[in-house]
Amino acid sequence: MPRLLGVDIPGNKTLPYALRSIYGIGPKIADDVIEAAKMDSNRRAHELSEEEINKIAGIIADKKLKVEGDLRRDIMGNLKRLQAINCYRGIRHRRGLPVNGQRTQSNARTRKGKRKTVSVSKKVESDK
Repeated sequence: MPRLLGVDIPGNKTLPYALRSIYGIGPKIADDVIEAAKMDSNRRAHELSEEEINKIAGIIADKKLKVEGDLRRDIMGNLKRLQAINCYRGIRHRRGLPVNGQRTQSNARTRKGKRKTVSVSKKVESDK
């Protein structure tokens, strides 16, 4: 498996799909990088030479794309800032609820997690 920008990309996939395994690179950016490198998009990632891998890494660096650790750090910093200033979005992130106005009464199981059953206990009567 070739290693690109600190990530092992799957060698059995074609280049556009293999590049998508890097956090921050999607379909459009992967196609743009391959086009800028003047490579065949039907080639498999394990067929790349060390020189070609360095060329792809150089193109990503030249385009000043934030990928992997830098992008993750920026996103986490943005969320921490929202939570620190106690804005609505930050509070929703902190509580683990949907952020963008989605309905929560009947849906939002992905954000809220597994259902928690709240049991009702009987009141114990004391002798008089």
